Amino acid sequence: MRLATILTPFGPRAAAQVGEAYVDLHATDPGLPISVRFLLAGSATVRQAAAEAAASPRAVKYAANAVKLLPPVPDPGKIVCIGLNYRDHAIEGGQPIPTEPVVFGKFPNTLIAHGDPIKIPRVAQKTDYEAELVIVIGKTGKHIPDDKSAFDYVAGYTIGHDVSARDWQFKGNEKQWMLGKTFDTFAPTGPVLVTADEDIDPHNLKIQLRLNGETMQNSSTKEFIFGVPALLSYLTQVITLEPGDLIFTGTPPGVGIARKPNPVLLKAGDVVEVEIEKIGVLRNPCVAE
Repeated sequence: MRLATILTPFGPRAAAQVGEAYVDLHATDPGLPISVRFLLAGSATVRQAAAEAAASPRAVKYAANAVKLLPPVPDPGKIVCIGLNYRDHAIEGGQPIPTEPVVFGKFPNTLIAHGDPIKIPRVAQKTDYEAELVIVIGKTGKHIPDDKSAFDYVAGYTIGHDVSARDWQFKGNEKQWMLGKTFDTFAPTGPVLVTADEDIDPHNLKIQLRLNGETMQNSSTKEFIFGVPALLSYLTQVITLEPGDLIFTGTPPGVGIARKPNPVLLKAGDVVEVEIEKIGVLRNPCVAE
């Protein structure tokens, strides 16, 4: 399924994208949860009921061009991010290949949806772009093995944009990764969440970022240094992952700050598109704060 959260006259609702429409799952089957996060936490029976609701001839639908999208999971318990996870990106920056994942986080204030504006902070002069595949957790897990059983904990995948204020991220000797990554609006996600039972291999997806129509990042998740099982295993040594948690998996080469001779940084009026094969396109304009 292709799940989304849409804004209806009755508030935010879990929805399934079917063609050019979104099916309000709870309105179609009142036994289903209202939120995507609770839907992901449900049993296999609940997920089957959601699939049946999406395909029902009596489905309550909203036209795609007439609906307001919210982030697919607008209320994650955690937003965990991985840095330097593409071999070609490490090479681009002259960095050694990491032997362990580089981990940081974002706060919920960063989340925005497809179509929402990214606010360029008035206190940042080096706002950069980063296209990312996002893992969405579907089952509570701690000490997850680094093997194929790790995929049992994955609900699906969405597109993320890890917007970064480089002048804050690298401020001072101690650095400020958290502050540089967690300005308001710095985590666009969406437009949909593609469930893991679809034909999607997270380790073999084309990923691109376009800035005002020009391709700036163009790689593949084949370049992952740490794949999905390795990331879940590493993180759950420390963190209990729960349904709806988001894991940004790192960005490929082509980031603006690394461009020579002149960096390319985000500014008001720009439009950024992140496209990931089999998931879709996440598009956001940029505005001044």
